Amino acid sequence: MTELPRLSNSGGCRNAPILKQRGQREVFCGLTGIIWLHRKMQDAFFLVIGSRTCAHLLQSAAGVMIFAEPRFGTAILEETDLAGLADAQTELDKVVDQLLARRTDIKQLFLVGSCPSEVIKLDLARAAERMTEKYAPSVRVLNFSGSGIETTFTQGEDACLASMVPVLPKTNIRQLMLVGALPDVVEEQAVSLLTDMGVGPIKVLPAPRSDTDLGVGDNTVFALTQPFLGDTMAALERRGARHLPAPFPFGEEGTTAWLQAIANEFGVDAETFDRVTSAPRARARKAIAQASETLNGKSIFFFPDSQLEIPLARFLTRECGMNAIEVGAPFIHKSIVGPDLDMLNEGPTLSEGQDVDLQLARCRAARPDLTVCGLGLANPLEADGLATKWAIELVFTPVHFYEQAGDLAGLFSRPIRRANLLKLEDADVSSQMREGAQ
Repeated sequence: MTELPRLSNSGGCRNAPILKQRGQREVFCGLTGIIWLHRKMQDAFFLVIGSRTCAHLLQSAAGVMIFAEPRFGTAILEETDLAGLADAQTELDKVVDQLLARRTDIKQLFLVGSCPSEVIKLDLARAAERMTEKYAPSVRVLNFSGSGIETTFTQGEDACLASMVPVLPKTNIRQLMLVGALPDVVEEQAVSLLTDMGVGPIKVLPAPRSDTDLGVGDNTVFALTQPFLGDTMAALERRGARHLPAPFPFGEEGTTAWLQAIANEFGVDAETFDRVTSAPRARARKAIAQASETLNGKSIFFFPDSQLEIPLARFLTRECGMNAIEVGAPFIHKSIVGPDLDMLNEGPTLSEGQDVDLQLARCRAARPDLTVCGLGLANPLEADGLATKWAIELVFTPVHFYEQAGDLAGLFSRPIRRANLLKLEDADVSSQMREGAQ
């Protein structure tokens, strides 16, 4: 069996100094997580208590037509609510009554806080308790915050999953729990690989339906599929579950290391592990090699946005031949991304948090071949002649595990190829203009 890299802390970046800055930040709203979460939980409804801006954000991000019936909506806070002239709790009760009377398919209702509801100190936890008593057992009501005041956009999923953990039933069954929302096809690939190794039973959080046999207890071990689930990890550990630290399943190397951590825990022998993974590993290596020809030797700069930055930097530098200049992350949770830091070669600046003006200055001075950033920074950097990749696209696109490894590399190679083509076109236009002038 091929040995996995076992780097000591001194060989990676786990103990490297971290540049910590606090200032103006460019962040996306945590409500964004509803766009992929409502697709995973088929009997859930996400009711945002917010402004018309919140409603427009969800409408535009999801691309939902006005006559569709998605599993999310917004209870609009009007001026009377914001000014304290109306009892917002009473108004919320009316909205929920109307919603549940019309949508009898709802079994889980999430009350989602926003910037406006948090500013007026609307107590959604109390509302969720009151509604649970009223609608139980047919509907379970939970609450979490999707506000972007102090968070980054992927923390919306973290807050949602963390809110579900305390109400999971207790179980003493020895089981593996995969934690994090993945596209269905990707989730099926992961479960299939593990099942073929003999690992089981396997549970998934979030489960597709609330009546799924999903519990947690002292005999539960869990593997994170997303690096932004710090609160969920803490909530599971409080319930007695144990975390399996591993690099995240991006690329061939990361996926193999993630699967190996689970295989070791469940006593999978080397021959079985190789039999199950050898073919998809070979496909992944071939796909990465083809997609990363454009990336080899190119430099990359990460602005903090999705919390995927460290695992992606590990993948791009080790498997695609890129050079990382700076790897910025909103938070660096070493209990979660430590294994990726161990595999990330020394060299890049690690930064946590953001002072956006200072970081922009460092990026413009470095002139990287590719910059991964939020939507608000992409156009200004493109105007400066820098190729960019939207960080949010990496959350919406299937990128985990072997079969998506080539697609993941392609997401980074395409903007570089586009930038090269634009340079060639500009050069042709300039040449034609000079010839015309002569």
